[in-house]
Amino acid sequence: MNEPALRLTGVAKTYNQGLESEVAVLRGADLAIAPGEVVALVAPSGAGKSTLLHIAGLLDVPDSGKVEIGGQDMTGRPDRARTRVRRRELGFVYQFHHLLPEFTALENIVLPQLAEGTPRAEAEARARGLLASVGVEARAAHRPAALSGGEQQRVAFCRALANAPRLLLADEPTGNLDPETSDRVFAALMRLVRETGLAALIATHNLELAARMDRRLRLEHGRVVPA
Repeated sequence: MNEPALRLTGVAKTYNQGLESEVAVLRGADLAIAPGEVVALVAPSGAGKSTLLHIAGLLDVPDSGKVEIGGQDMTGRPDRARTRVRRRELGFVYQFHHLLPEFTALENIVLPQLAEGTPRAEAEARARGLLASVGVEARAAHRPAALSGGEQQRVAFCRALANAPRLLLADEPTGNLDPETSDRVFAALMRLVRETGLAALIATHNLELAARMDRRLRLEHGRVVPA
């Protein structure tokens, strides 16, 4: 049996607000996502979605509990080891594309691969393949400012998948797009996930999109429950 791409066990996180005030955002959250599974995380703003994603993505450390990526226990691992796993095993997409404005669409996807030592020719071939898979291969030589919002976000998905991660984490990835563009971008995302077999955890307010995923979860009083 394959290990879950992501497993959170008893994850807790509290933030200090002022000298005497604490806010418990996560209170023993448990979660497991299998390879090839697309899971929606739906919750109102302030419920802790971004905190959970940051902890799952090794960008933040829980106060207690365990985070496992592909069976690797990341508890107490040094920053260098966490960074290495984050770069090789995880892909991130946010509401705003965060593409590098001075580089073309193709270059934005090539650069993460070069950082991992992939030869340029191989990196460019993979980048072109990813762009083709989401229907924007004709825009490869354009910088982000010359792309539509939907095109920019599809390029951002390709960049997240550049190094063939085990897990994709997305935080409101269609939140700033109109419904038609959002639907097109989501369809491209689902196609990429199905073709590659990676796992995906997608935080969204869009209940219609969430209904098209394999499972729906929500945060309630700091715990993960079925939606």
